[in-house]
Amino acid sequence: MSGFVIATAGHVDHGKSTLVRALTGIEPDRWAEERERGLTIDLGFAWTTLPSGRQVAFVDVPGHERYVGNMLAGLGPVPVVCFVIAADEGWQAQSSEHRDAIAALGITAGLIVITRRDRAPDAVPEVTARARAELRGTGLAAAPIVACSGVTGEGLDEVRGALDGVLAGLPEPDPHTRLRLWIDRAFTIAGSGTVVTGTLAGGTVRAGERLQLIGQETSRLREVTVRGLQSRGQQTEVLEPVSRAALNLRGIPAAEVHRGDALISADWWITDTVDVRWASGGAFDEGSEHITVHIGTAAVGARLRPFDADHARLQLSQPLPLQLGDRMVLRDSGAKMVVAGVQVLDLDPPTLTRRGAGRRRAEALAELPAGGSLAAEVARRRAVRVETLRRFGFDTGALAGARLPAGVVAIGGWLATAEAVRTWASRLRELLAAHLRTDALSPGLSRQAAAHALELPNTELLDAVIEAARLRQRDGLIRPLQQRADLGRAEKSIRALERQLKATPFAAPEADDLFRLGLGPRELAAAERIGRLIRIADGVVLLPSAPAQAMRVLAALGQPFTASQARQALGTTRRVAIPLLEHLDSRGWTRRLDGNLREVVR
Repeated sequence: MSGFVIATAGHVDHGKSTLVRALTGIEPDRWAEERERGLTIDLGFAWTTLPSGRQVAFVDVPGHERYVGNMLAGLGPVPVVCFVIAADEGWQAQSSEHRDAIAALGITAGLIVITRRDRAPDAVPEVTARARAELRGTGLAAAPIVACSGVTGEGLDEVRGALDGVLAGLPEPDPHTRLRLWIDRAFTIAGSGTVVTGTLAGGTVRAGERLQLIGQETSRLREVTVRGLQSRGQQTEVLEPVSRAALNLRGIPAAEVHRGDALISADWWITDTVDVRWASGGAFDEGSEHITVHIGTAAVGARLRPFDADHARLQLSQPLPLQLGDRMVLRDSGAKMVVAGVQVLDLDPPTLTRRGAGRRRAEALAELPAGGSLAAEVARRRAVRVETLRRFGFDTGALAGARLPAGVVAIGGWLATAEAVRTWASRLRELLAAHLRTDALSPGLSRQAAAHALELPNTELLDAVIEAARLRQRDGLIRPLQQRADLGRAEKSIRALERQLKATPFAAPEADDLFRLGLGPRELAAAERIGRLIRIADGVVLLPSAPAQAMRVLAALGQPFTASQARQALGTTRRVAIPLLEHLDSRGWTRRLDGNLREVVR
């Protein structure tokens, strides 16, 4: 079930509730005090069907200056506004404040309704002209204007037709986006338990679904289950945007749920620190650091740090589920009016400690596009998890079937800039070369040391860097594709051993001989890695050509042959002959027939 949701706006006592009542037949004022005083204090809700068949729900907001917070809670999650001005009173103080709130929230779809037409029909043209002038520069500058009377019914059909026209021009909401439902009411129904309501502006919610709740009671996420759903007074199994939603929740008492809490899917970025750009209203100065931030139905305290006239950092008093591009309304804590609207540019901003960091941060934020850019997000972080980008609000699912932005490469669960990978690869080659210059006998540079030196955010990226650097890795060590032939301080001794073995290929030196040459296990292992020696057993070292030479000698013997015959033909000792024969067996060049006989495999 889906439809449309419209919020009212306008000065107190200009007929917002009367208009909603006339259009829907439902009393939006829920409190007895509201009906007695004729003054909307809290949010009201009603619904109807337009001539086109479109299902519409209304969120009626209070117009009095004392209830600005309630007004913002009603406007915050709603994409369409019905701006009300009374013909007999015209533009008033709260008209301006509600206009500023609409501008701050970035609402661009709506209808302007001049009410109480029956009281001052001659004033309608003047009020219309004033409304056009006051709304110039906002998202409602070109909105249609209709005059009516909620009491006599004059013009209500025109209002319905105009609403149909406005809604027909709206883009289709995305039922597949992440769920974030800002709660505006929580109460208990006997036999059902906790019920919460809110405007579902995006995503889909289903009965039986498990969601996360975050809000004022605790900053930690609490899992709840949706027992049932209702919209416009009807039970349903599925709700799609845009809808007024009532959710029966299991797993939490109503007393622990408050306006401004949010029901979310499990893939949201939750933070208490964001960097923002001014979108409307005046900038704050250094003396306005304590403010109230409104988003959705939430209103939280915040500390403001301006960077320049256009950018600032907000330190929120509690963490909220946010995404790049979110619009927020800022109010001075000592004043009742709306001061400014901002747009979220960075959900995970860097710590600022050095002198001049604020100025440099402003310069960096100035380069970021409004609403975020996947390419820009990857570029400024050099590498970032795909999961993190998804939690920021980017559609990472589209990456599977589409080309990545220019200059961005996919590495496992990461996206990185190609430039960053090239830089890391160049640095890795330098690190490895320096390591081998210092220690020519080293088997290579450890992965852990490389990742630390490169300051990689994750070792998963190291594989791509190693490949880009045209290096190889084995057993946790990074090595050149071609190992250097020079073995540093061991080079002279290895050459002496090579000369000795060329003269007598199967006379492997004894341990004392190796000791006198200064060749221990580390030196011999380094020579073996670069293919200059072969160790066929502990303490038995030959040239890499020795096995092939041995095969030529053994092939000339009568077949089969004994180990003793092989030893004599090779001119060596049993210490060398036995492991050499076993080495040949392992390579499949010779075959053992019984306890003493072997033959060459033809």
